[in-house]
Amino acid sequence: MVLVSGTRLLTWTRSSQSRSREVLKIYLGILMMLHLVVHAEASSVSKSCDKSCFSGKCINGTCVILNCVAVFMFSPLCVSFCRLTDLSGSLTDGPFNYKYKTKCTWLIEGFPNAVLRLRFNHFATECSWDHMYVYDGDSIYAPLIAVFSGLVVPETRGNETVPEVVTTSGYALLYFFSDAAYNLTGFSIAYSINSCPNNCSGHGRCSTANSVAGRVYCECEEYWKGDACDIPYCRDNCGSPDHGYCDLTGEKLCVCNDSWQGPDCSLSVPSTEAFWVLPSIKPSAQSLGRASHRALVHSGLMWVVGGYSFNYSNYQMVLNYNLETSTWDVVPVSSGPLYRYGHSLALHQDDIYMFGGKLEAGPANVTDEMWVFNVPRRTWSLRKPVPPPPYALEGHAAHVVELANGEPVMLIIFGYSPIYSYINKVQEYNIRSNSWQVVSSGGAVVQGGYGHSSVYDEASGCVFVHGGYKALNNNKYGLVDHMYRYHVHTRTWLILKESGLARYLHSAVLLSGTMLVFGGNTHNDTSLSNGAKCFSADFLAYDIACDEWTVLPRPGLHRDINRFGHSAVVSNGSMYIFGGFSGMLLNDVLAYTPPSCQAFSSPGLCAAAEPGVRCHWVKSRCVPWKPKPLDHIFPAPFCPARPGMLCRASVYRANSLPFICICFFVSTVRDSSRCKRREELECFRLASCRSCLLNVNCQWEPQQQECQALPGQLCGDGWHQVGEVCLRINSSRESYDNAQHYCKNLGGNIASLLTDKQVNFVLEELQKYQLQDKVGGCHAVNSEMTGMQTMSVTGIHYFPLVCLIKYPQSQSARPCKTPCALRTSCANCTSQAMECMWCGSTQRCVDSSAYVISFPYGQCLEWQTQDCTAQNCSGLRTCAECLERVECGWCGDPSNTGRGVCMEGSYRGPLKPVTAKAGPRDRDRLRDRDMVVDQGLCSSDRGYNWAFIQCPACQCNGHSRCVNGSVCEHCGNLTAGTHCQSCMPGYYGDPTNGGKCNACKCNSHANVCHVNTGKCFCTTKGVKGDQCQLCDSENRYLGNPLRGTCYYNLLIDYQFTFSLLQEDDRYYTAINFMATPEQVMSREAKISRAGTISGEEMPIIARMNIKEHRDSFSSEKFNFRLHHNITFYVYVSNFSWPIKIQIAFSQHNIFVFLIQLMRERQQMASRPFASVTVALEAGDDQEELLQVRTKAVPKPIAMEPCWGSRAGVLTVLLYLPRIPSGIPPPGQSGKILRYNCLSHNQQQACSFPLGVPALANTVPFPFLWSCSV
Repeated sequence: MVLVSGTRLLTWTRSSQSRSREVLKIYLGILMMLHLVVHAEASSVSKSCDKSCFSGKCINGTCVILNCVAVFMFSPLCVSFCRLTDLSGSLTDGPFNYKYKTKCTWLIEGFPNAVLRLRFNHFATECSWDHMYVYDGDSIYAPLIAVFSGLVVPETRGNETVPEVVTTSGYALLYFFSDAAYNLTGFSIAYSINSCPNNCSGHGRCSTANSVAGRVYCECEEYWKGDACDIPYCRDNCGSPDHGYCDLTGEKLCVCNDSWQGPDCSLSVPSTEAFWVLPSIKPSAQSLGRASHRALVHSGLMWVVGGYSFNYSNYQMVLNYNLETSTWDVVPVSSGPLYRYGHSLALHQDDIYMFGGKLEAGPANVTDEMWVFNVPRRTWSLRKPVPPPPYALEGHAAHVVELANGEPVMLIIFGYSPIYSYINKVQEYNIRSNSWQVVSSGGAVVQGGYGHSSVYDEASGCVFVHGGYKALNNNKYGLVDHMYRYHVHTRTWLILKESGLARYLHSAVLLSGTMLVFGGNTHNDTSLSNGAKCFSADFLAYDIACDEWTVLPRPGLHRDINRFGHSAVVSNGSMYIFGGFSGMLLNDVLAYTPPSCQAFSSPGLCAAAEPGVRCHWVKSRCVPWKPKPLDHIFPAPFCPARPGMLCRASVYRANSLPFICICFFVSTVRDSSRCKRREELECFRLASCRSCLLNVNCQWEPQQQECQALPGQLCGDGWHQVGEVCLRINSSRESYDNAQHYCKNLGGNIASLLTDKQVNFVLEELQKYQLQDKVGGCHAVNSEMTGMQTMSVTGIHYFPLVCLIKYPQSQSARPCKTPCALRTSCANCTSQAMECMWCGSTQRCVDSSAYVISFPYGQCLEWQTQDCTAQNCSGLRTCAECLERVECGWCGDPSNTGRGVCMEGSYRGPLKPVTAKAGPRDRDRLRDRDMVVDQGLCSSDRGYNWAFIQCPACQCNGHSRCVNGSVCEHCGNLTAGTHCQSCMPGYYGDPTNGGKCNACKCNSHANVCHVNTGKCFCTTKGVKGDQCQLCDSENRYLGNPLRGTCYYNLLIDYQFTFSLLQEDDRYYTAINFMATPEQVMSREAKISRAGTISGEEMPIIARMNIKEHRDSFSSEKFNFRLHHNITFYVYVSNFSWPIKIQIAFSQHNIFVFLIQLMRERQQMASRPFASVTVALEAGDDQEELLQVRTKAVPKPIAMEPCWGSRAGVLTVLLYLPRIPSGIPPPGQSGKILRYNCLSHNQQQACSFPLGVPALANTVPFPFLWSCSV
């Protein structure tokens, strides 16, 4: 037996000490800074609120919460509840940017049914990712009333209104969650109980006279109205008496005379100015705020269908709004579709067609249903088309159009599918045949998306599509400013001028030849930005005639009207906007009236009508411009000229000359001699594996995560391959902008000629045009070739660039992974890193590329991409884990030792669902969050105690009682830890919340096991199994660990090296070897026979504290030449990790044993071989060892196994050339060691370093400098 012990080396370098001093300095600096902050706060503490300011500081009589718990080092911790009980105060995330991956909760407690007002003085978080939720109650099961994200209140306010949120339950619960991306300045929120709204806006006084239940209200000054005295009325007395008068009997509005209009009767009828009006409509449950609904006009009524709502208890699926009387009406429906949002709506005759949308239940909750609402009968019917729709969609657009053959169809444009991702297709639903088809469109290759806006111009037969959230290049996603035109009859796309202002979930209407775009989500946050407004009040106008965008003035109303997810319709020449989202769900109606063309009295004034309206002079009067069918000139002749880059627009327009450009495609290089075909562009825009495989010309490349075209021709039709590019002549007769759009519609662009070959090709093509009298004589100066400064051809601009293509690496079809939307558990959802995201609060798995559009209104309270925790409260075993979840509370048992149950709850106590009322519509309630307090679930009368904000002081998991209130006195039941939360060494299990610990079962081959699973950490190398019950026979370990141990079976005359350097080797303290001497029958043959392990062992030698040991055993003493069952066993133990062991047995006249132990650093430098020690004994076998017969392979004297014993380094002892006398030359050794790396499986040899030749009968392969993989 050989006993070995080692020492552990710990090195502290000078650089480490220096760094520690730097950290110490920083730490002391932070402490000093914090001390100064606390001191400054303490200096202003008022004694009047010392006791009532819970978990915070009282500054100037106001309770201010900087963080939920103390600040430590650099990280402000904010992980638990804060409770505020003052009648007024404020809360903030802290003086700096809020922390990454933060969860904070504040509970403001007033008195029952008190009105509590929250005023958001500052708010800046990452738009669409970091949210603040406000509930009207003491838990998240209370009604949700606001979700703030992005830049809500900018630093420079201007005329923005500070948001004010009101609760009426006497409580307000605020929950904030931030992800791990980046952080901003956070928030500052003031609150007050039983106060006037917005302090009456400075236009009134707060009064309690004649109030209900002692509540205060605002008494407004003259010409101001509203609950907060923030709405002006009857300005300038409505221009009385000439323009109108002020009606003080009702809503205090201006009543204008017939010749005047506007909110204050200051604009004539018709007017050359536009104006906004905020109709005075009393909010009611019937007009409940909603977003991502749809609206259209029929018979003077605006019909509103569906939409997202925070709470569905008073929700109505169908509403209508009378545009003349400004009144709402609820449409009662006995049966019909489930509540949804993100659907589409289109009108045909008296029927409203609703398609798709997102339901509020189920994992793959986007539907492909087609419902029809008949307006006169006010009934729903479900259509079941054959064939069914190809995609279930949300965030798409729909229009009922008439095809060239007069057939009415409903177009579905783009949208998002949880299965097929962002859809680029146009679908047609034939109303008469009740059937679907996917349109094979031509023209430009466009990119589909979610949340775009669109309008249909019946006169030209075109649909105009703007913006949206789309899949971009390089697996990126975001909002865009794209503008497309789809021609219904030809089914072709055209790319128009971008707006320059990207957005999605905005609205668009068509008025007087102008597309008016309002609002939308304009999220553009980056780590370098100061934040962005998620919701916008931008007002844009697109001139259809001239392909031009104009930014119109924002509405000059008395308050902000920023929003997204709203609807917009047109009636009687005005635009009406309803609802939407701006942190709160809106239920207001906005009205915009553009300038009237009839108000312009001369041709000059008519042509110069302000942006937002397109007028032209016809028959001595100014009328709105109407598009014509597509045979008209585009842009229209009256549009302002766009100067070309080189040739003046007037020259080539007058001569009807072709504009010549070279288009190129942008992609990644693989074969630079090829250009993209249309198929490649179409494939490249398909964002998911399944949508890619639907196209027969495409295939999915899993490594690049992109859709690629199958190989085909070098260039598409109409293109010419010139060297490494594909060129094409642009025959557009218009400006440079039109030429650029022409190239874009072909998937290309215009740039500069780069080679002589390209220039010569263009000259030859131009010569063909000249022969056809298509080209005149204008100068063009844009070639980058030397000497090509001018050319005697007209309208030519040289902008070609190299066109590149990337071909698929494999043409074999591969199956697609399960879409994220079909994965129903957190573990299954997050199995692929960053591919899917799991939302525990909604129990849904969504694609990472679509998280923002999957929860556009902050529906997900917290998301995960790994480390799935318990998905409900009952799965949490400790109070600390329980209270980290905002929806959970802890019911401690009467023992007061830390045991208890986690359950859904509120500050007042545990909650249980309300029993559903019987009725036909109960099955349609998709989000029944109605919960009631049930004290019986955690009755204090029986000794139980309820915790919602802070855990009880004693937390010993039921294994000890506490001394001094919180210190576990003695952990029993085989537990350990400050809270008795873990098992003692040698035991495993989960002792939390009264759990048990079990002894490790390791068959005496391990002292410890995994604390949770009980898997043993075997201490003997070669012993394996969960209970150390097996030998690693695959790696030459033999034995029976149930009755003994395992041994590595050594080969004679080989040296073995065992490197125990990996992290998995850290528990090894022993390794055993066995070696059986060979029986020598004759000089021509040898037989190896292993001895029995079960035989009686006889100790030979024992050593301690060794680094190297060598010994020899003679055959006379042990007589192993005759006794075949003799086996030598070596036991190496009591060493520490990491270590390297070398061992060898060599047999000649004697049996030689050598062992070396080397302590290694865990990260050691690579080297070719470890050392080989050779011991030669005088005797007859020495010549046999060194003399090798011709063509014989020399016998190795040592072998160093590596790579799981599948390869090894062999050492051979060879003679060097000698002089005739048989002795080595002077100064030279007679023998040398040679090394060779040999694969046991292939029996191939490695090549040698420094040109050393390989051994005979071996095949070289790359030399292994380190025997490890």
